[in-house]
This record gives sequence, structure tokens and C-alpha cells, in this order.
Amino acid sequence: MTTRRDLFSLSGAALAASALPASAQDIPAHRSDTTITQIRNATLHIDYAGMRFLVDPMLSERQSWPGFEGTANSEERNPLVHLPLPVEEIIDVDAVIVTHLHEDHWDEAARDLLPRNLPVFAQNEADAEVIRSQGFTDVRVLSETSEFNGVQLIRTAGRHGTDAAYEMIGHLLGEVCGVVFKHPDAKTIYLAGDTIWNDDVAAALATHRPDVAILNAGYAIVEGIEDGIIMGTDDVLQLHEAAPETVLIASHMEAVNHCVLTRAELRAFALEKGFADMLRTPGDGETIFV
Repeated sequence: MTTRRDLFSLSGAALAASALPASAQDIPAHRSDTTITQIRNATLHIDYAGMRFLVDPMLSERQSWPGFEGTANSEERNPLVHLPLPVEEIIDVDAVIVTHLHEDHWDEAARDLLPRNLPVFAQNEADAEVIRSQGFTDVRVLSETSEFNGVQLIRTAGRHGTDAAYEMIGHLLGEVCGVVFKHPDAKTIYLAGDTIWNDDVAAALATHRPDVAILNAGYAIVEGIEDGIIMGTDDVLQLHEAAPETVLIASHMEAVNHCVLTRAELRAFALEKGFADMLRTPGDGETIFV
């Protein structure tokens, strides 16, 4: 099987075509070669400045593990849906980014299937040590100055729920991060990660002025906590109001039991509030050209 590393021996034209998911290769060549492919849940391919990044891989087969105890719809088994692409295609990447170690972002299947020598970026040294203990040999820590083959990967802060949520289950929510992708020849992308709207997100927008923001917007609900532990409609609206020129891409939807906001509901909300033209809600397997 030809992998992405083999592709570097090909011509420039062949490389450009091969770097795209199969479903996107018939897009006219004048379209941007920066793409974001929604795979499932928070799992993404980000093709950026010649590199393909795999974000938060959850690669288990459908319904292979129980719903999250104490959350909405916990009787449902996860993942709720099948992967839209062959695993071999999903893991054929240049590097992996793991924003945090929750099972729906870094599952047992991902740990088993990914090549052990693949570069993996973790949010902090504690997570990096866990990933190293799982057999991965090239684990790096994101920072404000991290980079990969010319792509800046800038760690940003986030908050996986409200203060009330952290008072109740902070030990489970833990630390999370986002990542800003920067390159002189590409648009700036802000991957917010598992966060709600807060000062950290506002600061990232003000500092980096992204052209595109990827938002985990499934509004995951924990029993006994009033608000979601990731973004919902109000969070997305606040982010749009803070950065009205930024294109928003919604992810982390309709794939695990406790995410209760659907793509259709978010689109309807955006239409009602007047920002539907700035929102994308890709289905699993769908590629967005940036």
C-alpha cells in the first residue's frame, strides 16, 4: 500500500492529487488544497501546507463500547455511527494531534491501529507520558512555539465546561486544549477543542484572527449539570459575534451518546440568528475546502 510518506517521491501534481481524500479528488484544481475532512465525532483530517494531520482519532467500530455513565442517553452504545472511510485511509497521515485523552478522542482502537513511530502531538507532558507508555515513540508536546515541517501548531487553552461543572466533575473533565494552524501560504485555522465559549476562546480569536474556526458543537450533557460541557448554540453564536468574518465548521456531533445537538438544529439556529452563511456542518466523510 502506498502511504503518504511514499508520496513525497511523486511529482508535485501527483502529490497534490494524492493528498486529498478520495471523495474530494474530483474537485477542480483551482480549489484550495487546504481541506478539512469531518471523519466522525471530533476526528478530522486537516490537510494543511502539504501535511495531513489526524485530529483526535476515535476509530472503534460502531457500538463497541458503552455510553458514558451519568450522561444524556447513556443507554446508547458508542460510537453511534460507523466510520465513513476505511481505517487504512484514515491513519495514512503525517502526524496526529490528540487534544486530550478522553475515550471519544483517543480510543483503544486508535491506540492499536496507529503506527507506533507516527509523530503524535499531546497537549502537555502528562498526556505525552501516557501516550509514550502506550508504545508510541515520537510523542511531542504542543506549545506556543511548536511546529511540524513548517506548519506552526500553537497550543491554545480551553475549558471543558462551566465552573459549576468543574466543581462537580472537574477530575473527570480535566485539562483540554485547542490548536492554531499557521503557515505563510495558508489560511489560519483555529481548532478550538472540547471547550465552551469563555475568555480563553475569546483570547485565541483576538490573538490569532483565524480565517476558519473548527468548533466541537454537539452540546454534550452530563446529568445534574445545567449546561453542556462542549459548545452548543449559544456558544457558537457568541463566537460568531466575536469573530463575524471567521468561517465556522461544526464538529463533534451525532456520534457519541451525550451529544444532543444535531447538525440540522444548529443550521436552523444559525439561519434564525442570521449567520448561516458563515457556518458549515459537514457530515461524516465530507470535505470542506478552505
